[in-house]
Amino acid sequence: MERELFERGLELRKSVLGADYVEQSLRNADEFSRPMQELSTEYCWGWCWAREGLSKKTRSMINLAMITALNRPHELKLHVKGALTNGVTRDEIREVLLQAAIYCGIPAGIDAFRIAREAFAELDGAK
Repeated sequence: MERELFERGLELRKSVLGADYVEQSLRNADEFSRPMQELSTEYCWGWCWAREGLSKKTRSMINLAMITALNRPHELKLHVKGALTNGVTRDEIREVLLQAAIYCGIPAGIDAFRIAREAFAELDGAK
């Protein structure tokens, strides 16, 4: 079962975050960090994200709000890009971040907007 979760999670993780990013994360994992990569791939992606109860777009929007609340800028930038891949528009991202700013605090919102703009700039520069 673990292998099935891992494979399903790996496919989904790559489809949202990009194969290059995921493969690099796995390649850079060492004996210490490999179990965290496996846990994330199996349970976050293979079990939770693969469930049918919510669309990938909805899951992305929820993640943006939660990651803003947790103040995790690296993960936020990654998930802003993933949200765009999952069909969330820049306008919808703005609305999610505004909502999060009200409930999480203006400093969290300001940081989240800064990180989102960095993600947009990286994507726009790649075109």
